[in-house]
Amino acid sequence: MLDLRYILDNPEEATARLRKRDPSATFDRVFELDGERRAVLTQHNELRHAQKELSKGMGSGDKEAQAALRERLKGMSTEVKDLEARLKVIEEQLSEVMLTTPNLPQPVVPEGRSEEDNVVLRTWGEPAEHAFDAVDHVALGEKLGILDFEAAARLSGSGFALYRGLGARLERSLQSFMLDLHTEQHGYTEVLTPFIVRRDAMMGTGQLPKFGDDAYRIEPDDLFLIPTAEVPVTNMWREQILDASQVPARFCAFSPCFRREAGSYGRDVKGLTRVHQFQKVELVHFATPEGSQEAHEQLVSHAENVLKALGLAYRVVDLCGGDLGFGASRCYDIEVWLPVQKRWREISSCSNFLDFQARRADIRYRPGPGEKPRYVHTLNGSGLAIGRTVMAILEVYQNADGTVTVPEALRPYMRTDVIG
Repeated sequence: MLDLRYILDNPEEATARLRKRDPSATFDRVFELDGERRAVLTQHNELRHAQKELSKGMGSGDKEAQAALRERLKGMSTEVKDLEARLKVIEEQLSEVMLTTPNLPQPVVPEGRSEEDNVVLRTWGEPAEHAFDAVDHVALGEKLGILDFEAAARLSGSGFALYRGLGARLERSLQSFMLDLHTEQHGYTEVLTPFIVRRDAMMGTGQLPKFGDDAYRIEPDDLFLIPTAEVPVTNMWREQILDASQVPARFCAFSPCFRREAGSYGRDVKGLTRVHQFQKVELVHFATPEGSQEAHEQLVSHAENVLKALGLAYRVVDLCGGDLGFGASRCYDIEVWLPVQKRWREISSCSNFLDFQARRADIRYRPGPGEKPRYVHTLNGSGLAIGRTVMAILEVYQNADGTVTVPEALRPYMRTDVIG
């Protein structure tokens, strides 16, 4: 959630930043509701003051005057209650507007309306090419007997995957490899959270109310299957005031992720590209406002190191304002090269939310003894999405004989050099 005070005190600056996302966007409704709120609050306060002044006259004067005064105070009491009810409605409307307003892009975010305007910052590795007729991960995985999309469809419908044999071990190996790398070399604390969360946790990280159609909801209990471990990990410190010694902090978590993909009609949904359930290792940072920019660069480098260790060529892209996710103030996408599809495919999004999520979840820290609490800055990114990493390994490391060479970093986990 944005800082309402900032918007009201800096209307031109706030609007200019918002229009990096959408040139037609405004804060007009915010200004309108705030004006109504102020007017009603002024009426309420003036009426309450008049009430108190009139009340001083109770107990003096004749009976008729006292009766008239009581009637007048009764009418004023009704007016006060009406104004309080109106004020509550206005504040609820203002809260709804603020909850559905996206984060403001940082000034350094590139201008642009779509992914075509994103800026490539750097590329690592030589994009693989095959001298033979390579096949996509779906055909290869089914031929090797490690992926079974038909069985998954019988179980759950389209948009799901079932791994068999060395395919299941590859998923498990990637999970362990990524967690070991992040905890042993990058300084993360591993956590294993619930995969079902309450509504307020989804609100805290921005999935609700904006993206309710994309969430899997458990009806009787109003609980949600997590779309990413970002939700439970960020909300671990919901409504907490942290000690200065607790910030900065880094957490990593493995989890399945559940997404209805309600808006994916007509998009590329083949195989593991876009599924309703996938596994991911998530990286979450809690930072001070002064340290969040540096934390963002570190977060990206940690996700990059996974791809470097696996020998997968990638590039880092700075997203333009029009392509930013709802809660992100700045976002770097890491895109892996897929030689069969002959394209770059996003495998990690690393976002800095500034205090956007912390305001929604009320996560603060106290810089020093006796000092006023401040909102933390939150950041997160995939480190990495495991299904898309499997897809990249199958496309990059396949051989002419139909086997797949296991990347060296995974061999201690896979206990084999080749999937065949």
